[in-house]
Amino acid sequence: MHRPTFLPALILTFVLALAAGAGTAAASIRAAAASKPAAGTASKPTIKKKSRARHTSRAAHRQRSRRLRRSSPWTVPTFAESTIGDRIDGDDPTVRRAAVEALGPYNGTVVAVDPNTGRVLTMVNQRVALTSGFQPCSTIKIPVALAALSEGIVDAQTPVYLSRRFKMRLTEALARSNNAFFARLGVKLGYERFTHYARLFGLGEKAGLNIPGEQAGIYPDAPPKNGGMGMMTSFGEGITFTPLQLAALISAVANGGTLYYMQYPQNQEEIDRFVPRIKRKLDIAHLVSQIKPGLAGAVEFGTAKRAVYDPEAPVCGKTGTCTGGTTHLGWFGSFSDFGQRKLVVVVLLTGGYGVSGPTAAEIAGNIYRSLQEQGYFQKRPVLSPALIVPR
Repeated sequence: MHRPTFLPALILTFVLALAAGAGTAAASIRAAAASKPAAGTASKPTIKKKSRARHTSRAAHRQRSRRLRRSSPWTVPTFAESTIGDRIDGDDPTVRRAAVEALGPYNGTVVAVDPNTGRVLTMVNQRVALTSGFQPCSTIKIPVALAALSEGIVDAQTPVYLSRRFKMRLTEALARSNNAFFARLGVKLGYERFTHYARLFGLGEKAGLNIPGEQAGIYPDAPPKNGGMGMMTSFGEGITFTPLQLAALISAVANGGTLYYMQYPQNQEEIDRFVPRIKRKLDIAHLVSQIKPGLAGAVEFGTAKRAVYDPEAPVCGKTGTCTGGTTHLGWFGSFSDFGQRKLVVVVLLTGGYGVSGPTAAEIAGNIYRSLQEQGYFQKRPVLSPALIVPR
């Protein structure tokens, strides 16, 4: 019987197909085995995926930061070397060291003053401290409060209605820096009456006596067009204030009404010959007790909480935060209210994000704390035997 010739070819094709399938399967198994992680090792694809996620997150963060910088209206840097060019031969070295360490990398200034003599103990970043000034932000509320109390518009117990159902008293308004409260006081005072007190308290004139490079702040000839008296007395709109001017005013509050010329000795000889100079006496001694609870409250429970309240070493102060032109501003004007030796500390920060009154308060709080730990406030100051000479 003749067998068909195609059968061997068919069998051969079938065998080759099986071999090819087996080879493909073996290759697949080998590939799978090669990609399978060894026991106790992490999966490589998972690592790559997480790495890519982290890289993407960092890139997104950098892009957001760049967008924020591009969109920021503030062109002044938040961080800078703030001690370059300072003259320090007449500084109190202990106070200077504490101020420089507390200010750290921030672009700002610290002015520390003895409120009972007007001597500037240190001035960190003199380029900023001696300029023509910055908008005072909410620190303007101190002279506004004193003016309103002097005129009998309010007292510490007077409730001021900010809406039909909401009212506030002076202590809380100062502590929490309530803008509506002080805008109302400003409208009631009016430009002429407030200007009388503002000039009396030293706004618009140099605070220092023969301090090289000092410039005076600016007081406007009329209420600002942007918000009128309300903005002027809640944010300091239209006014520029120098750290020295604020230090002089805070000193007068701390000592009960003596507005001293700020004097900045440049060497040991000038320190030895230092004589306090009185600019004028302010009739505010009976008013200090009415604003002091609000200034202490700012640190205890208000806008300056980052200064850290210590009932055994209380600090009184006022924060300020606002935008002044191309820079964001953070102010804190303060004085110690304990110990044998009194101290006024004014901190002004300039820059962009991160700059605020609470940040300035934190820096001042670190200065007070450092000096307290060194026993600074328990030492009686050594005063010149020379008489106080009025000018």
